[in-house]
Amino acid sequence: MSLWKKLFNSGEPQRVDYYQEGLELLKVSKFHEALTSFRLALRENPHDIAVLQQMAITYTRIGMTDEALRTYRTVLDRNPTEPGAHYGLAFLLLKENRADDAADHLRTFLNNPPTGAEAARHIEHARQTLSEIKGEAAAGDVH
Repeated sequence: MSLWKKLFNSGEPQRVDYYQEGLELLKVSKFHEALTSFRLALRENPHDIAVLQQMAITYTRIGMTDEALRTYRTVLDRNPTEPGAHYGLAFLLLKENRADDAADHLRTFLNNPPTGAEAARHIEHARQTLSEIKGEAAAGDVH
C-alpha cells in the first residue's frame, strides 16, 4: 500500500453520508445541490422520513410548493403522527389560503409536539398561528 493511501485513505472507499451532506448544503442555501444529496440518501434508504422531510423543506425554500406538499403527504402516509410534516404542511396550506386545513395540521402538531433545542420555537409559532387562525374565524363569524 502506498504512503499516500496510508496517509489519506485507509484503502477502503470512503462512504458519503448524503443526508448529512444535504443538511450542510441546505445551511448554505445551495438548495438544488441539497436536493441531489437528499435524493441520493433516499436511494440508499427509501423509507427514511427524515430525508423526505428535509426534501420538503428544500422544495419549499426554492418555491416548489406542489412538490413540498406531495412530499409532506408522503411522510404522513408513512407516519401519520410525524410532527414536522404536520408543521410544514400547515404553513404551506396557509399560503394557499386553506386556513381550516392548516389549523387541523397545527392541532395535530401541538397534540404530539417534537422535543429538542429548536422545538420550543416551533411550538410557540404553531400556537400563535393557530390562535390567529381562530381569531380570524371568529371575526368572520360576526356580521
